[in-house]
Amino acid sequence: MSEIASPAPTPAPAAVPQAPPAASGRRPSFGVALIPLIAMALLLGVGYGIYRIKAQVLLIAAATLTAVLGLALGFKWRDMERGIVESIHKAMPAILIMLSVGVLVGSWMASGTIPMVIYYGLKLISPKFFLATACLVCSVVAVASGTSWGTVGTVGVAFIGIATGLGIPLGPAAGAIVAGAYFGDKMSPLSDIPNLATVISGSNLFDHIKHMVWSAGPAWLAGLAIYVVAGLKYGTTAVRSDTLDLILTTLRSDFHFNLLLLLPMAVIFYFAVAKKPTIPAMILSSLVAAVLAVTVQRLPLTVVAAAMNAGLPARTGVPLVDQLLAKGGMMSMMETQLIAFTAFAYGGIMQTTGCLAAVLDRVMRFTRRVWSLVLTTVGAAVLSALITGSSYLSMILPADLLAPVYRRKNLAAKNLSRLIEESGGIIVPLIPWSMAGVYITGTLGVSTFSYLPWAFMNYLSVGVLVLFGFTGWTMAPRKREDETQAGS
Repeated sequence: MSEIASPAPTPAPAAVPQAPPAASGRRPSFGVALIPLIAMALLLGVGYGIYRIKAQVLLIAAATLTAVLGLALGFKWRDMERGIVESIHKAMPAILIMLSVGVLVGSWMASGTIPMVIYYGLKLISPKFFLATACLVCSVVAVASGTSWGTVGTVGVAFIGIATGLGIPLGPAAGAIVAGAYFGDKMSPLSDIPNLATVISGSNLFDHIKHMVWSAGPAWLAGLAIYVVAGLKYGTTAVRSDTLDLILTTLRSDFHFNLLLLLPMAVIFYFAVAKKPTIPAMILSSLVAAVLAVTVQRLPLTVVAAAMNAGLPARTGVPLVDQLLAKGGMMSMMETQLIAFTAFAYGGIMQTTGCLAAVLDRVMRFTRRVWSLVLTTVGAAVLSALITGSSYLSMILPADLLAPVYRRKNLAAKNLSRLIEESGGIIVPLIPWSMAGVYITGTLGVSTFSYLPWAFMNYLSVGVLVLFGFTGWTMAPRKREDETQAGS
């Protein structure tokens, strides 16, 4: 069942990218080619890490500096512009999927599909196994809603209230919440993190998620086992939280729940198992959800359309629940898409001017074997996370640099997307100065260093990835040229 790389015939390795034939400038030296990378690291590290300037603005600044360097090397602007367009063109299938995800989440919220999953997930709470239950329920809610922050800010707050009532230390409680929320977030096709990882790596969303099961699954199960053992000593008294009761009561009173609400999910699962095209699956599922929103939830068609565009409008009158449900819509994906566009603009100029090729020539000296490539990818992602404190940028930087190397070695793009998400995106909440770390600490009232040791899944998955790198287990070979198609 594992996806171990085999010696089966595969397409010929792609060469390290060179400047397009029409480009007339001179190839930069390694030192000169490093200037754009160092500039981007400084811009993101200082601009985003300290001043919290939007990442897309900083990426435009880095692209501009790279273009100026390209002009100094003798390249013409029209060549660099063509490189930008070609780079973005390759990402368009995945960007269209991101747009479809926004519509899907909004329609699932309106239909009651996501609220029903959240409701019954919360009903699973067992005080005797509090830590394991907190992790499990947060995983379910995050998979259903596609948001780690929303899960932490709503369900997570409820669990902290329960932990306080039970006398359970808040460090372990918060660690279980964070691990569950980020596991669910990265395994959800509704989340922007896996969508961005596939866009910048050139892989398929559902192939990427299925590929992560081999590494994230064992890490999550190991963490769950530890929570079961560690949580047994915390007592068995049934205590309920006012916050939790408020969420449950509000969801139950504002939505009509029945088995029909699982139909939108069934459509997605069928298309994924059958390896059918992703976008038609999402559009069909959204249409089914829209019909359910009108017929089951009795919502006006105008409200359903608004949910697909900008998320479900506030309707319960309870701010906490409205915050949990105010997700989805095409507009929710705009910032992520802007980051993708600006990152590919920067990458297009880097490739056209030959800067990327010059850096890759040097990088290839340290990535002659699969294990060294995996270690390089993990190291680059973790370092980017530490410098920028951003889940997005911790994935963009190593992917931009190493995607051509994976193609050259005939390794599937889903290997790269898995590595950058699991060693970059989910490490960020363990960094105290990151936005995620600050948000979690402020929301749950627990310091990063208190919950960090208990967020087992977040760092155990990195160890699993390194093991796979050394053994070659699950390092899938590249099957086709266009890896954005299902079954790649």
